[in-house]
Amino acid sequence: MDYKKLIRNQKVRFKILGLLDFVSDKMMLKLQYRIKTGRKLNLISPKRYTEKLQWYKLFYRDPLMTKCSDKFAVREYVESKGLGEILNPLYGVYDDIESINFEDLPQSFAIKHTNGSGANLFINDKTKMNIEDIKSTLREWMFKRKVNYGREWCYYNVPSRIIIEELIERDKNNDIPDYKFFCFNGEVKYLYTMVDYVDNHKMGKCSFFTPEFEKLPYRRSEYMAIDRDIPKPDNFDEMKKIAKILSKDFPHVRVDLYNIKGRIIFGELTFYNASGYTVFYPDEFDFKLGEYFILPEKLQ
Repeated sequence: MDYKKLIRNQKVRFKILGLLDFVSDKMMLKLQYRIKTGRKLNLISPKRYTEKLQWYKLFYRDPLMTKCSDKFAVREYVESKGLGEILNPLYGVYDDIESINFEDLPQSFAIKHTNGSGANLFINDKTKMNIEDIKSTLREWMFKRKVNYGREWCYYNVPSRIIIEELIERDKNNDIPDYKFFCFNGEVKYLYTMVDYVDNHKMGKCSFFTPEFEKLPYRRSEYMAIDRDIPKPDNFDEMKKIAKILSKDFPHVRVDLYNIKGRIIFGELTFYNASGYTVFYPDEFDFKLGEYFILPEKLQ
């Protein structure tokens, strides 16, 4: 069931979730898992990757995960690993949108929210932008909505801020080459990439690959499979090395890296891929991923 199609207005969805504050995290995750995947959630002996992600939300609470979920604070973590050179140039970080001086910014840039999924604006030419419209969008991002709507613990204490970075250039196919490495205890087991997604995410195509960059017959069910050859990046081994370094401290994390004409750029660290509600096609891939996700001791 796609609840976003049933309730299209985000504010209405948040209001409904707010009314369910009294529901415990465990019960709420069971309810959301049933609604979004059509399955009963098994937390006693989870086998699926998506089930183990729900367990991860509930029972593994390492403060380092909160730092690395903050799109600004994670930069310090990346630097601490000796990887500062892969950070995208930062133009500013702001607690108050009125303090943003757009005149001082370059012609093009990217605006992101430090505690939000999909909260990005890509400005190709600031002379053509409507500053008031942009500020209106940023105010919505900064709105102090309750952090437990997704019951994703690692975001609970991430401050609401705006960061502005260098705009990453697109390739000849109008895409931004982005590789999402699924890592378990510092080892890369799978990755996926997408094409045709930048301007209309819903129209994107998605396929999973092995650590040797061999295309697999697996995808996220909401996307069609990639239907053209995707060349292996020349410095793919270096990308895997970086993913291993950045994931070593965690039982599981998805490491996102861009590769622009051989230039590797850090994207983000994601602990709850799609909040643990992905429906994979074929379904067997949920179990394959789950085999590599060795649940740690509870940490709360």
